[in-house]
This record gives sequence, C-alpha cells and structure tokens, in this order.
Amino acid sequence: MAPSLYKRLAGEIEEHLKVEKTKLENNLNENDTLLIVVNKCWQAHCEQMGLIRSIFLYLDRTYVLQTSGVISIWDKGLEIFQKQIMSSSAGDIKKKTMNGLITLIRRERNGDSVDRRLLHSLIHMFIDLGIYCPSFENLFLMETRSYYHHEGISLVSEITVPRYLKHVKKRLREESDRVSNYLDWKTKNPLTKVVDDELIKRHVDTLLEKGFNDMMEDQHADEHIQELGRLYDLLARVNSLDRLRLYFGNYIKKTGSNIVNNVNQESTMVEDLLALKKKMDSIVAISFDRNYNFAHAVKESFEVFINQRQNKPAELIAKYVDLKLKLGNKRMDDLEIEKTLDEVLVLFRYIQGKDIFEAFYKRDLAKRLLLNKSASFDYERSMLSKLRKECGPGFTSKLEGMFKDIDLSRDFMNSFYHSRISENLRTNIKIDLYVNVLTQGFWPTYSPAPLILPPVMAECQEIFKEFYLSKHGGRNLKWQNSLGHCLLAAEFPKGNKELVVSLFQAVVLLQFNDLKLKERISYEHIKEHTGIEKKELDRTLQSLACGKVRVLKKHPKGRDVSPTDSFSVDEMFDVKFFRIKVNAIQMKETLEENQETNERVFLDRQYQVDAALVRIMKMRKKLSHNELVSELLSQLKFKAQVSDIKKRIESLIEREYLERDSEDPSILKYLA
Repeated sequence: MAPSLYKRLAGEIEEHLKVEKTKLENNLNENDTLLIVVNKCWQAHCEQMGLIRSIFLYLDRTYVLQTSGVISIWDKGLEIFQKQIMSSSAGDIKKKTMNGLITLIRRERNGDSVDRRLLHSLIHMFIDLGIYCPSFENLFLMETRSYYHHEGISLVSEITVPRYLKHVKKRLREESDRVSNYLDWKTKNPLTKVVDDELIKRHVDTLLEKGFNDMMEDQHADEHIQELGRLYDLLARVNSLDRLRLYFGNYIKKTGSNIVNNVNQESTMVEDLLALKKKMDSIVAISFDRNYNFAHAVKESFEVFINQRQNKPAELIAKYVDLKLKLGNKRMDDLEIEKTLDEVLVLFRYIQGKDIFEAFYKRDLAKRLLLNKSASFDYERSMLSKLRKECGPGFTSKLEGMFKDIDLSRDFMNSFYHSRISENLRTNIKIDLYVNVLTQGFWPTYSPAPLILPPVMAECQEIFKEFYLSKHGGRNLKWQNSLGHCLLAAEFPKGNKELVVSLFQAVVLLQFNDLKLKERISYEHIKEHTGIEKKELDRTLQSLACGKVRVLKKHPKGRDVSPTDSFSVDEMFDVKFFRIKVNAIQMKETLEENQETNERVFLDRQYQVDAALVRIMKMRKKLSHNELVSELLSQLKFKAQVSDIKKRIESLIEREYLERDSEDPSILKYLA
C-alpha cells in the first residue's frame, strides 16, 4: 500500500509540473516577465509541496524513514521540479532563467534599481535544487570577470588613481552586499578574488606608475594619508605589497637624494631630512599599518641616499645639533629639545662617516663650553648619553674628557682664588681671571694665534701659571689666545658700558686707553703693538668698526679694512643696553675651519686604515690584495675608497711592514 501510494503521489506531481513547464515555455521570449513567472511557479510549487507533506505526514514518517533509498516527499518534489523544469534536457527554461538573473545583476552593477527579493528567491531556488554551484555560480563568476575586466581597463586610464581606488573599494562593498542579500555565502571568496584580480592585480604596476608619486607629494596631509592607506589595503589583498614597498623605497631615495645633493639648500638640509623622515614614519604608522617591511624600507633608503654625498650630511647634522644646544635657542622647551635630539640621532645612525660628525661636534662643543654658549649642561650631557648609548664609550671618551676638564677647571679656579698667590690679582691688578685648563688629547687641535698681551694681562697669566705649576709640576701650559674672551669696562662720553668681546678685540681696544677721544691710531700701529696676524686683525677691526655695534670709527669709512686705514674711538657711541656683546667675526665658522676639520679626519682615517691593515696581515700572514681589501672594508667604521686603500698598502710596503710575493705580485706578506 505505502509504496504504491508514494509512487502515485510522485506521478501526480510530475504530471502537474509538465503542465507548468508548458506555461513557462510560452514566456521564454519575454525576458522581463520570465523571471517573475518562474518565481511564481517555484513559489507555488514550494507552497503545494508543503501542503502535500502535511497531508501525507504519516507516510513521510513511516514508510519513507524506514525504507532505504527512498527520499522524503519534500525532496522528491525538488527532484521532480529540477528534472521537469530546470534540467538541461528540459529545454531553455534553466538557461534563460540564469541569463535573466545575470542580466539583472549587471543592471544593478550599472546603477539601476532591481528587485532583490526576486533575485534572492530564484538564486536560492538554484541552491535548493542543487544546481547553484555547478551551473549558476560558474556562469555568474565568468560574467563578473568579464564585467570588471572591461571596467578596470576603461577606468584606470580615464580617472585619477585616488578616484580609482575609491571606486574599487565601492565595488568590493557592493559585491559583499550582494552575497549578504541574495547570493550563496560560499560565493563570497571566489567572487572577491575575481574583483581583486580584475580591478587590482591586473593593474598594480599601472596604478603605482601613474599615481604613487603624486599621492606621496599631495600637500593635503589627511587626504594623502587616507589615499595611501587605501592603496596599501588593496595591494595587500593581491599580495603585491612588495611592489608598493619598492616604489616607496625608490621615492624616498629620490626625494632624499635631491635634498642631500642640493648645494644651494645646505642650510635647511637637516630640517628637510627630519621633515622627510617624520612624513615617512607617519605614512608607515597610519597608511601602512606599521608594517615592519615598510619601516625597514625607510631605514634602507635613508642609509643609501644620505651617504651618496660623503661627509657633508655628517657635518651638517653636527652643526644642527650645535644650533639646538646653543644659548640663543629659547624657542623650545625641554621636551621639544629632547625630542629633536632623538630625531637627529636617527639621522646620525644612518651616516657612515660618524668620525666626521664627531670632529665637527667636538669642535662646536668646545666653542659652546669655552665661550659659555651652551643653553644647558643638562642638554649637553643628555646628548652625550645618547651618543654613548648609540656608539659605545669609545666614541664619547674624548667628549666626556672635555666635560671633565671644565669641571676640574671650575674646582681649580676655586682653589686658585682661595690661595695667597692670587691676592695680587684682587688687590693690585684688579682683574678677574678665569682659566680653563684643557687636556690636549681631548679637545680639537687649535692653530697657535700670535698675540702681544698688555703687561697687566701678561702678569695675570704668569701669576696663574706659577700657581698651576706649583700644583702640577712637570706639565706644560700653552695659552690658546683664539679661545679667550673678556668683559671690558668702558667709559664713553654718553655713558659707561660693559663690552663682551673676544681676547683679540679686547687687546685692540686697550690700545686706545691712553689716547685723547678723537685721536687716531693707524692700522700698522695696531698690528705692530698687538702682534695679531693680518687676516685675524682685519676681521677683528671689521667687527669693532664696521659691525652692528661700532665701538671704533674707521677712516675712511667703508666695509672693508685695509693697511692704510686709521681708527679712533666713536665718541657718539650710545646703546641703550649697559652690557653689550660685540659679535666677533673671527669666531664665525670659516671655510678654512671646515677644511682643517675635514683634513684632520682624513689623517685620522689614514692612521686607522694603516693600523687595520697591519692588524689583519699580522694575524693572517699572507693574503691576496683583493682578500685584504675585502676584509679591511668589513672592519672599517667608515666608507673608504679602494683607490685610497691601495695607496695605504703601497705606503706600508715602502715602510717595510708588508711585501709582495716574488712569484705572484698580487699576494701580500706580513714582515715581522
């Protein structure tokens, strides 16, 4: 009874669907109505099958469940519907329905409003019938690929890259929304891959070539950060971040090279490099999701371009630190100073010529310490601590020695002024003397500067020298006149003043002490009685008679000083401040100073190369020329030219530290 009933029920369903199929075939040419008719047929079928299942519930729960190979009444209804209406052998209904759905989805992609409930119903009909994946999904993905293939080719050449990226993001959101509303959730990954392939992966190089540099140069910070973040996110989807990293690194190298190699903008080089570093760090942190590879690209790129121009970046970084640590820098608070020093230290980390930095830093530090130009000893020691942490105590030992000398000099001067030997200074000479005693090995090398001191000054020096040698017998004191400075009490017709001047300026001004107010002294007379060299004397007189603060008058008037000039005290001198600093032109940096510093570093490097060559050969005894050069380069802390290394090897051969092999001249031997 039950098998017969089940069979008759299936037959009735089949006959009914044959009739429905005929109705559907009459609407095959009506594209707009076919989907509606098919959906009505499907909805009616589901409703009817639900009713039939309820009526034959006992049959479904006994015979069907207990009999192997027999499917439920509901599933039987789906099977018959698929066979009669949606099978390939059933005619064009299935094909036309799928094409209609594809057309409807294309219209929606083009911006038209469509019936999403209809799409949902028919697509889920395919899912229920088990023909979604092999039939509809494949067709849908092929159509999607074709659609976005043509759209990508068209748009990438028509609109800007930022607009294109926004469009891709919009398309991805739309396709995700389609999955949520009417597609099978399993379609999401293959659908997303198609969009990624056609709109992103296919055009990676075009997008980067066309728009990356413009996006990096965008002056609207918030916008360009967002645009780059969008680019990063999209390229990450197609595993193309290596391409983005390459363009990112190339941009940094090109931009940095322009900054470093621009000889006309050296005054702003460090500021520009810091701004570039800050911008790149911001992009990595915000746009590139703190990706380590991009942070490393910044480091690599800076190391490449900052060393393209040997020595100059290291020199300018040292000068920039000097500027920030000077007394006149009052625009920054403690936190800003510390932050700036940390940022500069990052640039310092990239340079290979750290010995160049050390030489200029030491020279400028000496001026700050000896001329009381340092804004704060706390800042100075903080910078020293940072350098020690970065490079080790060997790098900062001499710099620390300079601070030690300053501290010891302070203590020694206290001892000096509490001694009986200094009483003559306080009672008779009435000069306050302060001496910094410097250890020659710690401080920069200074050329001797001839100077004839007035007797009263010379006597002060002798008193101090006598006291110092009484405490430190066997030592030798050499006075560095170029580093001295004085505070002079001056009487002018319009009031008394205190003049802060260099030792050279002070000695020149003291030549006018015994003269009448308008009496003149010739250039030659000043030169003879001060012993100052011509170049130094010219700068000194220029600062006193031609600068902003003109204590002297030059006759005749003019900006340049010549041996035929004469000078007198400016009887009309009147400045509102009581204490006045007369800017000493000779203390300004000169090209000669820079050249001397670079030459000293070059000599130091020669000694380092010689020592390293001897050390290597002493250990290895015998090496080929190329092996020796290679091993040397790996040990040096600065970038050395192969041609310079060759000269040092020849020098060692001449001095009989090395010799060439008699049979193979490319082989070098160590001579014990």
